Amino acid sequence: MKVKAPAKINLALDVCGILENGYHLIKSVFQTISIYDEVTVHLNDSGMITVNCRLPDEFVLADPVPSGEKNIAYKAARLFLDTINSKHGCDITIVKGIPSQAGMGGGSTDAAAVIRCLNELTGANLDISSLTSIGKTIGADVPFFFTGGTAFVSGIGEEIVPLPAYGGKILVIAKGTHGVSTAKAYKAVDDLESPLHPDAERLAEALRNDPDSAYKYFGNTFEGAIDLPEVLHIKNSMTNTGALSAVMTGSGSAVFGLFRDMNTAENCCKILEKQGFFAKVCITENYSE
Repeated sequence: MKVKAPAKINLALDVCGILENGYHLIKSVFQTISIYDEVTVHLNDSGMITVNCRLPDEFVLADPVPSGEKNIAYKAARLFLDTINSKHGCDITIVKGIPSQAGMGGGSTDAAAVIRCLNELTGANLDISSLTSIGKTIGADVPFFFTGGTAFVSGIGEEIVPLPAYGGKILVIAKGTHGVSTAKAYKAVDDLESPLHPDAERLAEALRNDPDSAYKYFGNTFEGAIDLPEVLHIKNSMTNTGALSAVMTGSGSAVFGLFRDMNTAENCCKILEKQGFFAKVCITENYSE
């Protein structure tokens, strides 16, 4: 079974607290976009799980992605098969289109895709609630990818409330050669004396009532904590070429810019590519299998 696993961006992301167990509380608006990994799952009778990742040349140097047991897709497959008491194994192939350590949910979307495939291939037919319960034990962002689209996400990432669709918006996504470790990014946020707190709830309200103004409320707490000059360079390049808003996504280090028209977005993308960045034009989209 082969599926497309979409990336996500955080239209707004606020880190608003920390629990005793070390998990951080967030308020965020997640949005799936038309950049994908391609995930193929073959069921086997050996009981063994294999994971093979294929990276485009432009990712090889900047984005090491583990294969085998260290890959989150392996963990997802193992947990799902154990949960349904299956003796099957599976062979997983991931063709990467989503940069890693970019704040775009590449690992989480792969994990969700593997679980969806195994749910069908094994005939388990678990409902979304059951899949979400499995997914949240693997990673905080995994449950979102079972529904995708536009959603207000809070808690540690497990509380997901759908928002009106924000599909069809034109974006440029760009990333430099440096990635950001999520753990290090949260530590950097913890060390901030006066962190920026984007109003994710106000953004959610704009998406409900005045979506054309929603971009005014885009923002990311992590921008004040991540010291990467290339992030600022990309943001400036986007705004200088017509972006309505340019914001880092997740814990970094990819940046998205929102554009009014395709020609302006494509021009920005070409400029960023000439400057040596990974850059791609895409759109926001509702979830599709």
